[in-house]
Amino acid sequence: MQDPHVVQQADVCRRYGAEIHMPEPGSKLGLAQGAACGIFPINGLRHPPRGNTSGWYVWSGDYSEDTDFFKPLHVDHAVSGAMAFARYLGLPPGWRFVIGADGYEDVWYDAALRAPD
Repeated sequence: MQDPHVVQQADVCRRYGAEIHMPEPGSKLGLAQGAACGIFPINGLRHPPRGNTSGWYVWSGDYSEDTDFFKPLHVDHAVSGAMAFARYLGLPPGWRFVIGADGYEDVWYDAALRAPD
């Protein structure tokens, strides 16, 4: 029996023509407080993974460059906690999403996210 979370993530990738690129087990993402509380719209983007990070950053509201804007969260906790954005975490680096409470969904590739620092 397949893990339903993996099935959801693979479905998102298939719908948008993206290769599935699951985060490494135990890796972390950057999560802003609003998104952690499920405040919509929720935005996410994925840079190439580094070290123990998945490359994912997820937030609600206005984006901030403040050093404490994102808090680390294990990807496994986002998935097992059924956070609203968990189904998008199989998208590869370079992809972004915006989701709304009303079912709104926009997913696209942004080559600038793959560029070296």
